[in-house]
Amino acid sequence: MKIIHTADWHLGQTFYEYDRKKEHLFFLKWLKAQVKTLSVDALLIAGDIFDSQNPAAESQKIFYKFLREITTETPHLQIVIIAGNHDSAARLEAPNPLFEEMNITVRGVVRRTEVGDIDCEHLIVPLYQRAKPAAWCLAVPYLRQGDYPPAESYAQGVEKMFALLYEQVKERPEPIIAMGHLQTTGAEISDDDRSERVIIGGLESISSDIFSKNFTYTALGHLHRSQRIAKRDNVRYSGAPLPMSFAEKNNKQSVTLITLAENDIAIETIPFEPPVKLMSIPNEPLPLAEVLQAIAKLPEGTISDTSPYLEVKILISEPEPSLRYYVESALNNKSVRLARLVALSPKTERQTTSITFEDFQKINPMDVAGDIFKRRFGETMPEGMKNLLHSVIQEVAP
Repeated sequence: MKIIHTADWHLGQTFYEYDRKKEHLFFLKWLKAQVKTLSVDALLIAGDIFDSQNPAAESQKIFYKFLREITTETPHLQIVIIAGNHDSAARLEAPNPLFEEMNITVRGVVRRTEVGDIDCEHLIVPLYQRAKPAAWCLAVPYLRQGDYPPAESYAQGVEKMFALLYEQVKERPEPIIAMGHLQTTGAEISDDDRSERVIIGGLESISSDIFSKNFTYTALGHLHRSQRIAKRDNVRYSGAPLPMSFAEKNNKQSVTLITLAENDIAIETIPFEPPVKLMSIPNEPLPLAEVLQAIAKLPEGTISDTSPYLEVKILISEPEPSLRYYVESALNNKSVRLARLVALSPKTERQTTSITFEDFQKINPMDVAGDIFKRRFGETMPEGMKNLLHSVIQEVAP
């Protein structure tokens, strides 16, 4: 039995105001070809199908069209989808009556029985081969408070949920595949990437020990870097097919192919090359003159849908309102798309002190602004800027 594990498509994402529709269509076309060429039996999508809980109609159209086309081209294919923290669980499940006719199972909502217990059977999905169950999939969507069994913490609740489902299938002879959308302890997160840090602050890190050693494979979503967890080859994040930020520009995109044979499992990473590259100039912030020299070395040409997205990082010692003008002028006739312009000042040592709430209420906003300006630019705020800021504070003050 062959299974492809993928996740974190984030359909509808706008990359610094650039529409990524064509990039997503490129990936979905590639994925369809992989499923067909490799004769895949099941496709597992571990959450974050969409970038927003209220996706645009165009994003939904892309998703549903993909599902129709792939199930038409490969009628034997079974698809299991779980909701991620970016998805609306109810919206994702809404077409289930139609999906069932297409051999597609979507799990977003954790249902309860009439007596209030978790409906375990709803989350246990048989994976068929030749009309017989060949494996059991524990399709656990992103869990919100109230979705899991009573517990003292979020991590404990997630652990109890997987343990509860395992109890229902542990006596069955077929392989057990677990799916989840969460962050595990020890996983690698891209530096300065906030897109991966949006699950319940401080509570999202789950030990990989919650996944039983008897699970044949655990298909995870949420983190965008393809990786195995805690040196367990069969507990993996497939990673996102497209880099979601410049912090992810060095990630290697892929999907994971799992081949189940009798008493054996083979796991293979299938690399995917996104159609658009991400570039940062320079690697570390430099003064404007040096940055402009680096830009001058970029290849010339016209801008197209496959032109790289560019991040420009400039080291400044004082405010420079003309930065964007200088950069955009230098980029004229260059075959890149400016996505992000970052102005950074030299780092200085900070000292922090604790204050009471009463003292906090006495702080003058002008003093805070002046202190931040001096730390950032190494000099006192100009009088003109002080006067302008003071007038704004007076205008909005209660």
